[in-house]
Amino acid sequence: MRATIGVLLLALAPAGAIAGEFPDWAYPVMPPGLQRPNPNEVVRVPGSDKSYTNAQINDPYAPPDWFPNDHPPMPKVVAQGNREAKVRACAQCHLTSGDGHPESSGVSGLPAAYVVRQLAEFRSGGRKGIRTEAMTEIAKGITDEEARDAGAYFASLKPLAGYTKVVESAIVPKSYVGAGAMRFAQKDGGTEPIGNRIIELPQDEAGAEARNPRTGFVAHVPPGSVAKGEALVTTGAGKTIPCGICHGQTLKGIGEVPPIANRSPMYLYRQLNDMQAGMRTGTAMALMKAVVEKLNSDDMIALAAYVGSCEP
Repeated sequence: MRATIGVLLLALAPAGAIAGEFPDWAYPVMPPGLQRPNPNEVVRVPGSDKSYTNAQINDPYAPPDWFPNDHPPMPKVVAQGNREAKVRACAQCHLTSGDGHPESSGVSGLPAAYVVRQLAEFRSGGRKGIRTEAMTEIAKGITDEEARDAGAYFASLKPLAGYTKVVESAIVPKSYVGAGAMRFAQKDGGTEPIGNRIIELPQDEAGAEARNPRTGFVAHVPPGSVAKGEALVTTGAGKTIPCGICHGQTLKGIGEVPPIANRSPMYLYRQLNDMQAGMRTGTAMALMKAVVEKLNSDDMIALAAYVGSCEP
């Protein structure tokens, strides 16, 4: 799988891009022929008085809203998307809370202008890669007004504290990539060494499958990676530029520079890796080029682990 992903990504990379590694743990792909849940099964989650069938939960144009009182009114593009333009509801992947899943991204609290700019970069090809096909299609169909509505909505939200929990673990549950390209613990149990990986698993599998925005993820990272990451983030450790210069000392963003604290470590790793490999060529990449050019995979894991462990 790793070789296949690498070939696909390098085929997309612009001329002169760095020939990087694209590990399958960071670039999950839903396996073909996956058994689907019973579409008519009724699902409920703790604390909500709502119920949805599996078919409704997985409807890209009407995903569930388990806790309407947890968020402000959603714009149509967030709640329903636009079927004719093949613009899926933002809440399908990013959830009504904007906190998302590791295979997509957390967008809660991002500056509205940043969200709009990223949609433009997906549309123009400034962001490429194995995890960007869906967003590219959405960005090509979304209108400027819808993009502004989505940006304003997600900018108004605060990331849920504790949604991402970073745990240093030498041994992790054996896992597999399932529905939605999300990783789950093997049903029959078992463990394995973590190696040089980040393994993110739902805090509650049923909740994650139901798109419950109140249940987050546990990011298992290699022992020692948080301290190593802290040195890279705060001092540069001779290999990079301190993140606080642009993202703020608490990593909660400055102006249109996005907050990165407590984001999914797997997602953070993927973005650093994509930047180094030339998969992201938007306007801000001139600044990020010097940040990533000397980092190896272990550095990126450590940096992502520390940033993910910070308070949102």
